[in-house]
Amino acid sequence: MSLAELTRNSYQCGVSPQQWLGLCKLLVQQQDVGVDFSTTISNAILELYRLYPADPTLREYLQLALSDGLLSNAVFVSTLIRAARDPELQNGSTLDMLCRLTLNTHYTSGLSPAGSIIPLADSQVSVLSKVQDALALLRIAHSLPPSNFHHLIISASELAILLLSCVTDMSQVTAAQAMIYLGDANDVLQSLRLSQELRQVLEGFVLSLSLLMGDDAKAVRDAQMLHTMQLTMGKNDVLGTNIETDTVTCGLLLQSLMACRTCDFGAGSDLEAVAIMTGTLRWTSWAPNVFCTQLLVAALTCVAQSSAKDDHESSFSLWRAFVVGRLPRLLFALEKTLEAHGTTEADWRAAMHAALLSLSQRSDLLAQCDVVARQGKGHDSGQDNNTLHRSLIREFIQQLLAVGIIEYTFAVSMDPMMVNDPRTRLQSEAFDHGCSIETYLDSKLTLDSSPEDTLLLLEKIRQEPGSHHCFAAVVQKRFTSHSTSLDLEHLSHLTRTLYHHDFALDILSLHLKISYLICNALEIISGYDCETVGDPQTAVSHLGDIVLFAEMVLAKFRVCFLSSECDCSLIFFVKISSPIIKDGKMYRTELLRCTSRIYQLDELSPEHKSAFATWYKAIFDSNSEGIDDALLRTTKPQILLQISATLFSQAALARQENRIDNDTLQTGMSYFLGPLLQWTLVGVIHAMLFEIGHRALVAPFHLAIVQTILCSPCCPVVVRRLCSPSCLRLLSSRRIQAFPQSPVLDISVIRATCFQTLGVNKDPSCKALEDHQISPATRWMDFPKQEIHEALVLARRHKAPRIDVTRCLSATSPSRFLDLLWSELSVASSLGEMETCRRLATFVLAMPRQLSSAPPLLPIFMYNVLPCLITAIDQQQATEKGMNTQLLVTIISSALTAALHIEWAVQTVCEEQRFVLGQPSAAVARRLAADLRAQKSNSSTSATILQRLGSSPAFVTNFPVFVM
Repeated sequence: MSLAELTRNSYQCGVSPQQWLGLCKLLVQQQDVGVDFSTTISNAILELYRLYPADPTLREYLQLALSDGLLSNAVFVSTLIRAARDPELQNGSTLDMLCRLTLNTHYTSGLSPAGSIIPLADSQVSVLSKVQDALALLRIAHSLPPSNFHHLIISASELAILLLSCVTDMSQVTAAQAMIYLGDANDVLQSLRLSQELRQVLEGFVLSLSLLMGDDAKAVRDAQMLHTMQLTMGKNDVLGTNIETDTVTCGLLLQSLMACRTCDFGAGSDLEAVAIMTGTLRWTSWAPNVFCTQLLVAALTCVAQSSAKDDHESSFSLWRAFVVGRLPRLLFALEKTLEAHGTTEADWRAAMHAALLSLSQRSDLLAQCDVVARQGKGHDSGQDNNTLHRSLIREFIQQLLAVGIIEYTFAVSMDPMMVNDPRTRLQSEAFDHGCSIETYLDSKLTLDSSPEDTLLLLEKIRQEPGSHHCFAAVVQKRFTSHSTSLDLEHLSHLTRTLYHHDFALDILSLHLKISYLICNALEIISGYDCETVGDPQTAVSHLGDIVLFAEMVLAKFRVCFLSSECDCSLIFFVKISSPIIKDGKMYRTELLRCTSRIYQLDELSPEHKSAFATWYKAIFDSNSEGIDDALLRTTKPQILLQISATLFSQAALARQENRIDNDTLQTGMSYFLGPLLQWTLVGVIHAMLFEIGHRALVAPFHLAIVQTILCSPCCPVVVRRLCSPSCLRLLSSRRIQAFPQSPVLDISVIRATCFQTLGVNKDPSCKALEDHQISPATRWMDFPKQEIHEALVLARRHKAPRIDVTRCLSATSPSRFLDLLWSELSVASSLGEMETCRRLATFVLAMPRQLSSAPPLLPIFMYNVLPCLITAIDQQQATEKGMNTQLLVTIISSALTAALHIEWAVQTVCEEQRFVLGQPSAAVARRLAADLRAQKSNSSTSATILQRLGSSPAFVTNFPVFVM
């Protein structure tokens, strides 16, 4: 067995570094491996690093071998800088780790570079050869994607300085060799940003070579400069130009954070949202000031596109809450992330200052925000334009100042009136009580507060986005505390406050993972019983508020909200998925999503069957004495929630068969309209609507039950809100028109109640709503194409586009959606919109989404859709073929690069290794390269794509598998 085989087998079998070292020594003694065993060991470990980048175990192997003397540091340096030219080893973390290891070994040895970094017996020609390798490593370090996670440029510079210090005698160097070394050194000096120490050492090296060559030096320098100019003028990298005046990228980013705010990568998730922003910054390769400028411009563009006509249609309030109340905190978290990887606080503050100065010059954009603000309810139309648009900017600057990412003197220079700005109402009230806003809000959200006082407080919070984070923190703290202590009374009051006020839930969704509150609620609902409760009726009523809160949140954040605006429609489609994972534990929401299921009696478990029989007799039996405490104690609320729909289904069937009379049915329903059981009504109504839709005239009493419950003044508003859309959808179908009208049943009354609940005027707006509710399947299937088309239109108008990928995938298959995307982008690119197409496609393919609601599209595009596109392009005419091939190359390179940066950001910011795009970008690139190589002989398009990708230095640096 050779040393290379021993090293490879030891590592792959998990042999410890100490055991490996002993085996190597034993093999050297027994087999008389020879003087080159040091080189063999070094090459063997470097070979493993190609397969296992930055592996800490391999580092321990190396460190132990170097400290023991089995591996010479000079040999390791020589093999390292030579192997670094191999693209498979060009990983920033790996090379930095190896460079630091050899540098630390040198520094701790106490030896001079000659004897530690190079062997004492090395000739100057050999030393110069190593210097050339070190300069190549320096170029590689600068070509790799910038990263604050490792410092390869610093390490490579230190190594180059040490090697250059070993160049002492050039008498053995020929003129031809000197010309090569001089060209390399000049290229590094002219093309790379070097540290002052390295630049001085390298300039001395160049001077020595110039003196050696005499007059030939000028000719060499001129030739090198010409070569550099030719390379620069001919450069046309496939990764694109990343222009610095672009609202598409940041517009898509912000729209995604807002629309998916309850998902893992939405605004409500701190680390994940910052990771997405970090990945976008790295992908665009913008300087911090450019990124901040584009982000702020895109944010105000989103505000300008919102609407504020009335409470029902308003998206202005939500965007204002995000931009003023949430975005500054995300920017602060982004600053801290970048600081951890090398960006200084001063750099980030300078970037923010530059961005705000640039934003202040966009009077057109500020004026558009003013127009939307004027439409908002509660704004004084008598105010002048300057006051209105400055108020939004002032709020934003105040929050940036509050979180600490801009200087006070700069803020005052931007808006001198900030000095005289009075405190907000909440700040003043908290100050009067001698406490912080958070403490003040905590004291107000108590059982002692009347509904009127609570409504007034929430309205103040709504109008002051600066207080939203404190409000969310108070709610989260209270929710967790009351859930842990099973304090149903206080938790009931809190949940009732939240589900009665929509905007309170919107605030929470922007500042915390609201799905985590659902987890707390699910734990209580699934495990609570009344066996030891003193007053089970009150306890069940309190639990009911928690159930209604959870149902409201699940419904609110999974349906579509349409809002009209000046130029386009914003569709917020946010979804809480099932299951929810919190602290490593899985919570399934089926308990609340399936309350409308009607069971056959033989499907029920013995426990459920017993509960059903007992409750049916207590509610729908004329001889029953009603519901007593004993019945509540013996039935878990979870079971009652699951069997309520079946109880009503059986009661409706019994009424149809005249086994019970109408009075008995009405009496049974009255129990459910009281505080004790009204929390079960959402599932009951949806169950009745389901049976009506499937049985129509065969279910004559079901619609009467729906009318009695929904139109009763005792029916909770939250129940009506949750059921009205489904009810209107059913009532708009033609089959319902066959129902005979009677004094007991009046469909128009049900419709009027639903419209009133939803805040929609019956005429003429109701027709628009009905059209939306009864849209034919063809209209729904057209949504993906319309969404892509509208995104391109918005991009052309320099607005903030958005593509609701999750909703598109609910209307069509992933492959079909990607085909539609390609068709639209192909047309747009032919009109000269290649850069817009690149950014839209990259967002669709590389933006992480909730895996449970939308499959990752990058692997699907590369594996399934791309081969078909290549086949189709092969058949096209030359001009069209060239344009579409260029578009494919652009999309592939940009999407893979963005995916790589997103993966890195999630790994470093969230400190976890997960494949947010289904598969690692390296694995996707590896398979794509293999597929293209397999087809290049039969497909000119495949060959062209492979050639273009392989000729891009930046792309090949990230994905060396494409090296020609």
